[in-house]
Amino acid sequence: MPRATAKNRILQVASDLFYREGIRAVGIDRIILESGVVKSSFYRNFASKDDLVAAYLEYHEDLNAKDLEEVQLQHPNSSVMQLHALIDRFVEKIKTPGYRGCPFVNTTVEFPDSAHQNHIRAVKGTEENWNRIARLAEEAGAARPFEMAELLRMLCNGAIMLSYMKKSDFNPDIFSRSAHTLVDSHLFSWTVTRKDD
Repeated sequence: MPRATAKNRILQVASDLFYREGIRAVGIDRIILESGVVKSSFYRNFASKDDLVAAYLEYHEDLNAKDLEEVQLQHPNSSVMQLHALIDRFVEKIKTPGYRGCPFVNTTVEFPDSAHQNHIRAVKGTEENWNRIARLAEEAGAARPFEMAELLRMLCNGAIMLSYMKKSDFNPDIFSRSAHTLVDSHLFSWTVTRKDD
């Protein structure tokens, strides 16, 4: 297996630390130390910490896009099944030890100034993800796809916060049932509307 490039090592180490401990809590010197590169190599690849944060957010954008691509391959003929598969994937993530929620939401909390470039990039990343889900809901036949995506987003964010607050008492299966029911109810209402036309 080929050795990872210095840029990839830096990004992987930073992504892990940023997600586990928070962006502001992790300094460049620690990233350099744990990735095993020299300082000059770091700055050849990332001019600043904010540039590294941008790459971290882009990395998670790519992971979200990959999730969608994989469920599309699993269920190529059913947008409905793709939506349900995405919910199942989210539930599995919540169950994973060390899960700390959405990296985009976490970043906006760490950088509350809406004019800060990290805040702007994080908002853009999460909006792109939910717009993809809304388009998928539209393909599945939802009467109000963007409303359905927004309701699903609220459920997901609520589940994330409860998983923080309740920890060992949190039951992701309750979220799962709620999310699947939400999707089905929107698709059912579309079916009824179509029949009445």
